[in-house]
Amino acid sequence: MIKDLENKEYIILELIPTSPNPETGEIAQLSALKLNGLTLLDRFDYRLKEDNINNIYIEEMVNYDKENFIYKDTTKEIKDEFKKWIKKDLLLIIDNDYTKDYLKEYKNKKESIFKYLNTCFYDDVFKEIIDKYNLEPSNYIVDLLYEALIYESNNENK
Repeated sequence: MIKDLENKEYIILELIPTSPNPETGEIAQLSALKLNGLTLLDRFDYRLKEDNINNIYIEEMVNYDKENFIYKDTTKEIKDEFKKWIKKDLLLIIDNDYTKDYLKEYKNKKESIFKYLNTCFYDDVFKEIIDKYNLEPSNYIVDLLYEALIYESNNENK
């Protein structure tokens, strides 16, 4: 299955919203990795400025590695930067409803990242991935997913 990604540019992404509804919520954080096959080309780490996140739980959730993110005033600014960055690349998404809803304006092809990891999205899927591939826990879900793709590729090539 990972062989389908060879020589192909694609994006793995994680979106953290302030609300599941894009009509009433904001994108608090959008992290993504641009890959060609399994080679990392670039990363995209943007956050909404803390003053604009009106959800204490989400504020606490995205309160790490502050110096590693680019901060914007609005979701629109984050989405505009993301649109330029992704071009027409395939988006491998965490296929929960809110991610699909926040990304619906993008015409890029979207697939579940989990099909490449032989699993599906459910509440404890990240714990399963960490255990299955013996990964160190991380705040960066996209990095965990990238590492899991590498392990899955190694297993596929045996």
